[in-house]
Amino acid sequence: MMGKTIEKKIQEGMYPVRQVTDLKDILNSSAELYGDRTAYLYKKKLGGDYLPISFQQVREDVEALGTALAGQGLSGLRIGVIGENRYEWVISYLAVANGLGVVVPLDRELPAHEIAALMERAELSALIYSSKVEQKITEALSQVEREVLLISMDSDRRQGETLSLSELMQIGRQRIKDGDRQYIDAAVDPERMSMLLFTSGTTGLAKGVMLCHRNIASNIYNMSRYVDLTVRQGQQIGLSMLPMHHTYEFTCTIMASFYQGATIAFCEGLKYIVKNMEEAKVTYMIAVPLVFENMHQKIWKQAEKSGKADKMRKAIRMIRTLSYIDKKIQKRTMRLFKEVHAALGGHVRLMVAGAAPINPNVINDFNAMGITMLQGYGMTECSPIIALNPDQCARASAAGLPLPGTEIRIFEPDENGIGEIICKSESVMLGYYKDPEETANVIRDGWLYTGDYGYFDKDGYVYITGRKKNVIVTKNGKNIFPEEVEYYLNQSPFIAEVVVGGEKEDETGESVVWASIYPDHETILEQKGVLGEEELKALLKAEIDRLNEQMPFYKRVKRFRIRETEFDKTTTRKIKRWS
Repeated sequence: MMGKTIEKKIQEGMYPVRQVTDLKDILNSSAELYGDRTAYLYKKKLGGDYLPISFQQVREDVEALGTALAGQGLSGLRIGVIGENRYEWVISYLAVANGLGVVVPLDRELPAHEIAALMERAELSALIYSSKVEQKITEALSQVEREVLLISMDSDRRQGETLSLSELMQIGRQRIKDGDRQYIDAAVDPERMSMLLFTSGTTGLAKGVMLCHRNIASNIYNMSRYVDLTVRQGQQIGLSMLPMHHTYEFTCTIMASFYQGATIAFCEGLKYIVKNMEEAKVTYMIAVPLVFENMHQKIWKQAEKSGKADKMRKAIRMIRTLSYIDKKIQKRTMRLFKEVHAALGGHVRLMVAGAAPINPNVINDFNAMGITMLQGYGMTECSPIIALNPDQCARASAAGLPLPGTEIRIFEPDENGIGEIICKSESVMLGYYKDPEETANVIRDGWLYTGDYGYFDKDGYVYITGRKKNVIVTKNGKNIFPEEVEYYLNQSPFIAEVVVGGEKEDETGESVVWASIYPDHETILEQKGVLGEEELKALLKAEIDRLNEQMPFYKRVKRFRIRETEFDKTTTRKIKRWS
């Protein structure tokens, strides 16, 4: 399927990486390789200075905490971790997973009753938590029947029945000093469930994904062959901003960076992204499309205000004509777009988008502006990466090439080659927790049925067309992917967010396409002034009519509704389609 030229380029462009079997192997080997280099940058207080933690210190802290937890009789048990992105979250996860028991990361944005339900479902024996969620945890525990040992990330010492994380680490260090090596020398079984992750959704719908060390270690190893985060290009510093309970953030940002010897700075919150990027001298970002699309939108709004937009468009067209992603041209464009780079902290060289499709125009623009941008595709059930664009031969519209060691097929393709994406690799989950029926439905003969539709191009790049469950089927058998229609509607500067669906007409029984739209009120006010209800409807109808012309007749939007509020979003900033 893949052309010889592109295949040769990909093979020659793969980065040399070391083989690893599990997360403990990654922890130990990185500590040996990178020693006193900075692994993490953290702040003691909001607005303070970033302080460094070395790779060697990370290993020592994990070993101290793991030793202390084992001393509390927690070996072989389920231990939850909940809180904001921070260093204590990382070492708690690794201490539990690396030979102690099963780590259960929980979403701190969930309401108390859903946290309680997941604690019961996961059969937690202990919970390590941040003070920012203490009130929720107290409320959740009142609804939990089982005994759960609490460990605070913030208390300096034990308070009643609640243990202190820092105090436990002191105890663990002393135990190790006295010769206790039981935890340190414990072997990790790479095939045993060590991570239990709940997918997004209400507790009734959330599935428990069972992962082992082999799943995550192989994912980290193989994605690192496509994307370079080492010091070959100079010191690499990333920003941890997405929720850490999500496998996309923990595998790709936290662990892949640690594996490759890069530094991670913990973001203080979404409104501090640019500030933290500048403070930490961030060189790469791994995030969801919404983060990058918001940045892109702000850049162009500022360009319009300053009168430089036309000049920028002309420069981008010229650069794209000369080269797609040429490193030499990128260095020159950094000078041309120095104000853009300054607005992003001044050091960013790489952006990676995942967890949802991104507008290819955003990728093309950032590449032309001197920042390599690419996207990948995956799901929690695959630890998570399935396909990824190599940083040396990325395609803006593609989800990527199958990760090395991953086989992808299109199941039951139609006349256009579009069908369900299925994959097989060492990263495919062990199964769904206590749900053999759903596991058998999703994993068949070793193949993971993703529920996503897509196709291959002639060179083997994968393209995602939409979710199987969202497809609108017309009476004559045509498939309409809402995501494709949304892509066109999102081209309008007057539309901030949109969700497309299908409705059957009573008279004909035909499915018609409708759109629920949240307008970009700021842009409308700037360009059109204050509009009444009917004027706003007329403006949006004109935009829909204009964009409909770019689509086949059967895909065109026939009806639309205007929302008064933004759509609800998951903690990874994906729109909840039917909110």
